[in-house]
Amino acid sequence: MKTKLYPLTFEPILKEKIWGGQKLNNRFNKGKDAHAKVGESWEIADLEEGQSIVKEGALKGKELTEIIAENPEALLGKKVAERFGKKFPLLIKFIDAAKDLSIQVHPSDATSPTGVGKTEMWYIMQADEGAKITVGFKPDMSREVFEKHIENNTVEDAMDMHEVNHGDSFFINAGRIHAIGGGVLLAEIQQTSDVTYRVYDYNRKDDNGELRELHIEESKDVLDYKDTKDFNLEYPRASNEVQTLKHHKYFKTDWLHLKDKSHTLDRGDSFTIIMVVSGTLNYKVDQHQRSLSAGQTLLIPAACDKIELEAKDCELLEVYL
Repeated sequence: MKTKLYPLTFEPILKEKIWGGQKLNNRFNKGKDAHAKVGESWEIADLEEGQSIVKEGALKGKELTEIIAENPEALLGKKVAERFGKKFPLLIKFIDAAKDLSIQVHPSDATSPTGVGKTEMWYIMQADEGAKITVGFKPDMSREVFEKHIENNTVEDAMDMHEVNHGDSFFINAGRIHAIGGGVLLAEIQQTSDVTYRVYDYNRKDDNGELRELHIEESKDVLDYKDTKDFNLEYPRASNEVQTLKHHKYFKTDWLHLKDKSHTLDRGDSFTIIMVVSGTLNYKVDQHQRSLSAGQTLLIPAACDKIELEAKDCELLEVYL
């Protein structure tokens, strides 16, 4: 007999990184070692490198992949299951960059060795004063010009950098060079892929004293050199109204600031992910009240009955297909 699906929370999969910090622990109680350099918390993942495990309820201890395999349409939704089969199509993370991440690029579906590319988006949850991100090249870039920058060790001079603040949001299409700067805490929504080509890493050494591996040749074949400005996602920041951040073929993400208000979710044709980026969110399951704090994530299967969300003052991201 199949277990009735309900809104699922998962154990976070914590990834220590050379550039990671302590914000995920200090702000969201993720991890037990206060000194660990935790760079990423994989909130929902269906990869060999990380598989989400249900945290509570009748399905506690089960892997996400097991639940999907049992009834893909019930969890994913009919149209999503027809497109992606028994694979969860998104990887959901919180990222804490205490130091600059490498300047990098991700392949598209067409150029990825796995057949799955990595288009992603970011929502800035907190940024230290003056913190920046890199998205794209400065104008008049070409493959030949960039190869000169690589040869001359002047890659940073070619980058288009942007100072960021809480609430800023960015779309990073596959092929667009990018980097998260030190001092940035963000939520990331992306395709289910962990393929990354490191272009430049500030001549940084790992814990063994070795320079970290670069992927120069691979990156040259996937980089998009066009000067496009569609990455900055502008949206009205009005409370109690669902605002579109980015609707794309790989994911749809909305922003909602609930202030002394409720909001009903009843999608049916797709799963819904709720990422709480500030405040506390309350929701009801079978008449039982539950809550999520900032830095927590909820997966609502497509087959769930409508869910009522309410909050006094909470910002959330709503992700679906």
